[in-house]
Amino acid sequence: MKPDSNARSPKTQASSATADDGAVRERFVLDPAHAGDIQGAFGTLGQNQAAGRSWRARTLALLAIIGPGLIVMVGDNDAGGVATYSQAGQDFGTSLLWVLLLLVPVLIVNQEMVVRLGAVTGVGHARLINERFGRFWGWFSVGDLFLLNFLTIVTEFIGVSLALGYLGISKYLAVPIAAAALVAITVTGSFRSWERSMFVFVIANFLIVPLFFLVHPRTSGIIHDLFIPGIQGGATSASVLLIIAMVGTTVAPWQLFFQQSNVIDKRITPRWINYERLDTWIGAIVVVIAAAAMICVSAFAFQGTPDAGHFTDAGATAAGLENVLGSPAGALFAVVLLNASLIGAGALTLSTSYAFGDVFGTHSSLHRKFADAKLFYGIFATMIAAAAGIVLIPGAPLGVITESVQALAGVLLPSASVFLLLLCNDRDVLGPWRNPPWLNALASVIVAVLVLLSLILMATTVFPKIDVTKVALVGGALLAAGLLAFATATLRGRGQPAEAGTVEGVPSMPKERWTMPPLALLGRPQWSTGRKVAMLTLRGYLVVSVALLLVKALQLGGA
Repeated sequence: MKPDSNARSPKTQASSATADDGAVRERFVLDPAHAGDIQGAFGTLGQNQAAGRSWRARTLALLAIIGPGLIVMVGDNDAGGVATYSQAGQDFGTSLLWVLLLLVPVLIVNQEMVVRLGAVTGVGHARLINERFGRFWGWFSVGDLFLLNFLTIVTEFIGVSLALGYLGISKYLAVPIAAAALVAITVTGSFRSWERSMFVFVIANFLIVPLFFLVHPRTSGIIHDLFIPGIQGGATSASVLLIIAMVGTTVAPWQLFFQQSNVIDKRITPRWINYERLDTWIGAIVVVIAAAAMICVSAFAFQGTPDAGHFTDAGATAAGLENVLGSPAGALFAVVLLNASLIGAGALTLSTSYAFGDVFGTHSSLHRKFADAKLFYGIFATMIAAAAGIVLIPGAPLGVITESVQALAGVLLPSASVFLLLLCNDRDVLGPWRNPPWLNALASVIVAVLVLLSLILMATTVFPKIDVTKVALVGGALLAAGLLAFATATLRGRGQPAEAGTVEGVPSMPKERWTMPPLALLGRPQWSTGRKVAMLTLRGYLVVSVALLLVKALQLGGA
């Protein structure tokens, strides 16, 4: 189906799909281009095509749908991820592998929730926050996302300059070419073309595998450290901060905005949710395997050398690998870093373009040509060009930018995680697709831990001399007490769940046909006094935190 720029108003545009019994259901979308056939990198599913039950039909459907989950996960193994995992291996050996194993359910739970939000509502994450929580939160989420993403994109181009610099290419040539290539890949006006380009980066992510075998890893130590928690040298401020950095680089706010909008842009509706869930699960496993391989490469390559325990940056890691294993190993690591930087920059920037399109109500689809989505593509190209330009400025405070990225991520993550959980329990938004009680319990624990980690990270940025280990222990105890109190209150006030598989109040409608009504028909949710106090507290925390971080950044920039 070819998008029609003269189609009905976004608030009345609907995407129809035929269920197995021939009944037609509709999903309202904000951009008419979000309705039509699924045109994936490896296949097409017709808008009204029935879901087949044979293994062949299911495989073809998965091939057509696979993409958003894999891309968002691999995109999160960006330049910052490569540096963080390399540092973990070089400074602490394989002793922190267990952290990655714990992150698998975190990734799956968080991203599965945005899969449902995208497929069922047809509305992006930023727009839902704006409509359900008010303009302050809508604009704050987009503004903070824009700032965080922009600074992160700068670090991606730092990765590009380090990678190609190692290969002997000047950054004044490498960075502009990389920026132009990302823009060219994105503004084709073809979702399928863009997704195929992203899969080139996804496949290149596996170049870490031959590098893994080059270091002759010892599987017994890997298996032990993967399942038995421990920290080489014991728990210190440095190791606790690195663990927090590993969590932060693996679970990032932009992932929520990107995958929800990309699911919508790919035209995935509720009947295909299970396929997109599988896409997300595969992506989570792939990203953790790649991260574990990066840790092992640095751990085994530098073990017993003067470089062990002295990580500086990813460029130095490439040079160190060359010294230990030869030039092919260094070159291979540089290519891995370049690939991670490019897919990270592309996905991050696109999440920002999607978010601005949500808030301004403009055309925001990779199915559209540049002339039909000028703001969408213009934001993408401008952010890429500006971030690349900063890296080329002599004397630019790149160290301050890198540090600010982690701190800002710590500020945004609590609000993003809280809003995600609230939206997935909103009766008007998800209806029968709301979180079941067991998922709410698991998600609440995950959100609470992420909030604690982000608070610790933000506090250490503002107060560098703070004792991180003691803060983590005290915070963990308070977190456990808070979760226990929350669980007790929830069990006491627990009501009867709705009948599984049907829409509440409409028993004849199967769950898989339910989609959110148009936003204009939804009333603003009523908040309890407790929720109002909690949201005001969160607002105050965010305002104060951003102000403190701004002051800290200015101090560092002037030092």
